[in-house]
Amino acid sequence: MNRKNFVIQTKDLTKTYKQSGKARDVVKKVNLAVPEGCVYGFLGPNGAGKSTTMKMLLGLIKPTNGEISILGTPFVSQGKTPFNEKKRLAILKQTGSLIESPSYYGHLTGRQNLEIICTLKNVPTKEIGEVLSIVRMESQQDKKAGHYSLGMKQRLGLAGALLGHPKLLLLDEPTNGLDPAGIQEMRELIRSLPENYHMTIMVSSHLLSEIDQMADYVGIINKGQFIFQDSLLHLHEHSKKQLRLRTGNNNRALCVLNENKIDCTLDKDFLLFPEISDEKTAFLISALVREGIDVLRIEEYQKSLEEIFLSLTGKQVSL
Repeated sequence: MNRKNFVIQTKDLTKTYKQSGKARDVVKKVNLAVPEGCVYGFLGPNGAGKSTTMKMLLGLIKPTNGEISILGTPFVSQGKTPFNEKKRLAILKQTGSLIESPSYYGHLTGRQNLEIICTLKNVPTKEIGEVLSIVRMESQQDKKAGHYSLGMKQRLGLAGALLGHPKLLLLDEPTNGLDPAGIQEMRELIRSLPENYHMTIMVSSHLLSEIDQMADYVGIINKGQFIFQDSLLHLHEHSKKQLRLRTGNNNRALCVLNENKIDCTLDKDFLLFPEISDEKTAFLISALVREGIDVLRIEEYQKSLEEIFLSLTGKQVSL
């Protein structure tokens, strides 16, 4: 990435736990760089270290080692206690978060829950109407939170995170457990925040399709290790388009095409070609037909984001 303004930066961020007398790195030397004004997708399988990393960014977990800078201010240095508690609190006042499941008082209404958060954040209650409008739950604000659907509880948690007009929003698996309609609504809402409210969003997920439809930038973590960080566009560049061709006799077709100096390889039931022009495609089909070889199927192929992920992390990863 060549953008200069990073809202989150970490250097060798590490968290080690001891289990049965053995040290285990849950997060290993992660170097985050989250550009200002983007939706940053933090992608990885369950148990990869996403939640632990986000908790360290919020000061909920003390890093074993490494450095954290948020909104241009050093937050943790070399695993020590934050050097200045006042500066730490100042950073958190500009940060909203929804980590794991949202917390709420079930016997209180949605609005009453937000009023409590306003008191805790020292935010004027007049902001409640605005955040309710953002998450589209004005008509549900006087209903008891315990009677909300899972999607409404997620929206309530997001509304609480938005109080105080944070510059940075950290969302941990915000679409978890939602139905397809709820996932789409949450995705559209997250996408709208940077442009409409000048926020930077870091959103974690194990759902590749969600990150693909939400994020501008992507960081991939697997078994605590950072394996990729760049724009979503560059992630997709790991998958070049190919032409796939199936014929009535692939072995003979391969010989014919090689004789015509057409570069291709045989992979199982298909002949694979690098991305080629329409003219060259027409030429190779004509060459096969002249030799009496039946062309059964021709298609353009590009790796899915899941296949790219598996190629980066190793086939042993299961999502």
